[in-house]
Amino acid sequence: MNAVSDTSATRTTAEWQAADSAHYLHPFTDFKSLASKGSRVITRADNIYLWDSEGEKILDAMSGLWCVNVGYGQQALIDAATAQLKQLPFYNSFFQTATPPAIELAELLAEVTPPQFKHVFFSGSGSEGNDTVVRMVRRYWDLMGQPERSVIISRHNAYHGSTMAGASLGGMSYMHAQGGLPIPGIVHIQQPFWYVHGHGKSRDEFGLEAAGWLEAKILELGADKVAAFIGEPVQGAGGVIVPPATYWPEIQRICDQYGILLVSDEVICGFGRTGNWWGCETMGFRPDLMTFAKGVTSGYIPLGGVMVGNRIARVMIDQGGEFEHGYTYSGHPVACAVALANIRLIQREGLVDKVRNDTGPYLAEHFKALAEHPLIGEAQSIGLMGALQIVKDKATHECFDSALEVGMICRGHCFANGLIMRAVGDRMIIAPPLVITRQQIDEMVGLIRFCLDATLRDLQQRGLT
Repeated sequence: MNAVSDTSATRTTAEWQAADSAHYLHPFTDFKSLASKGSRVITRADNIYLWDSEGEKILDAMSGLWCVNVGYGQQALIDAATAQLKQLPFYNSFFQTATPPAIELAELLAEVTPPQFKHVFFSGSGSEGNDTVVRMVRRYWDLMGQPERSVIISRHNAYHGSTMAGASLGGMSYMHAQGGLPIPGIVHIQQPFWYVHGHGKSRDEFGLEAAGWLEAKILELGADKVAAFIGEPVQGAGGVIVPPATYWPEIQRICDQYGILLVSDEVICGFGRTGNWWGCETMGFRPDLMTFAKGVTSGYIPLGGVMVGNRIARVMIDQGGEFEHGYTYSGHPVACAVALANIRLIQREGLVDKVRNDTGPYLAEHFKALAEHPLIGEAQSIGLMGALQIVKDKATHECFDSALEVGMICRGHCFANGLIMRAVGDRMIIAPPLVITRQQIDEMVGLIRFCLDATLRDLQQRGLT
């Protein structure tokens, strides 16, 4: 047994927590707060379950971080990584060089994406992919002789990564407050969140109104200054905000009318999450660029990229000139080998069809029933992702004071009862692995109901309901 494995077997939870606190700075974390209570240490996983250092079994209703689509422990992915590590563990894509896994993955991605996509630019993550989007969009308009078209429009409460460009594209105010963001040339419009912004309107009416905010912003800025609009088909980290059916077709019409590039951030929605290979297919629009990551390897190895539509690729290829952008790990051979195995597994197991025709509708039926709970004002799901809006008053849509952090109270009950469910404010969200079965959905929904009941009792004891 090697040293790392030996340590893993002999350290206690307290020892792991002490070492973690002494050396490891976690992402999106209050370091002082975490140090005071200690991390939960995850030691192994299988299928849709995790186990921590205390031996507690946990149902992972978030697929790690929206990414472990094929579940944990898939031998085909492990074997693909091992074989590639033995043959060629790394070589870069600079200096007019390529590796077979990167070329083969590019071919396969062209097969499973919408027909306008024949080219891909690889990155190491979704954040890097969205940085690439900013560079590529502006390069395209330079080549088109319109360098003044540089402004990119995004949405409030969107998440597009945490690099400087990615966080700027995102509409998270708390991220912008740290670091002087957004960078110049990126502006935001309101999100299509019917439950909060659509009172008194039907969902379809609100969808058209929300899309109209894009046209208003284009006219305010001047269409000759606007390069692109970027959005997630379904806002993920913002709380699984499923837009009205009228929203994306109207966004498409507006972008077409003003000649603006349309970018779909598919980092969460891609690779079957919504019941189609891509969220844009589910929502009915035709992007010029698509960012992907997470589900491309099911999180087993880091990989991301941008699918580049023919409109852009042909200009960049035919006009020539170097695109001064790239990453050391663009097209990493091991990551690409794992992605190939992952996509072939999704195809072989028919997981996209399963989500669309079986487990997605089954989840929708059972998830909708949770809206009857006294704390839940809205239950939304699409494919295998969903959200529950915790409210103080179901009739008026009144929410709890944000200072109470009711969502975090609920998340605490989830963690204590063997369920990983994420809290976005007071919106509780799930995105389980695509391999989840009907029986496991029953188990997950039962745990959610149990934790909602525990949260309600907690709030009642505090006199908050």
